[in-house]
Amino acid sequence: MMKKAFIIHDLPVSERPRERLQKYGAESLSAQEILALLLGRGIAGESVIVTSQRLLAKFGDLKTLAGASLEELSHVKGIGLAKASQIQAAFEMARRLDRYAEDDIKLTKRLADAGELMGIEVLDHIIIADNSYHSLKRAGLF
Repeated sequence: MMKKAFIIHDLPVSERPRERLQKYGAESLSAQEILALLLGRGIAGESVIVTSQRLLAKFGDLKTLAGASLEELSHVKGIGLAKASQIQAAFEMARRLDRYAEDDIKLTKRLADAGELMGIEVLDHIIIADNSYHSLKRAGLF
């Protein structure tokens, strides 16, 4: 008799990554849970949770994983070229979002420097998005 493979649905509903994200927010998820949600499903006989664990075991952390090539990723059991591409695309999206923030900071510093030359103090640079805002001054970024 074959042993039944562990799958996400074997977890209590409250412990499943998608449900935890919905209830507690994305910031509450572990790196393994984030990867599991990104990948979506495992391979025959193996949960996506196991595949995520394997990725983190091989690369150590998300930063190292972010720098992995398609070839390196696809050598991990359960990760083919399609899933390797998904992983790389997700990290590229994060890098691009970081670049936008860096551009805002550079612009703010330039404006503050120009204002100082003209005797005008820049009090803050507030970024408003969706239903939240971020103060660059409060974050100590200029």
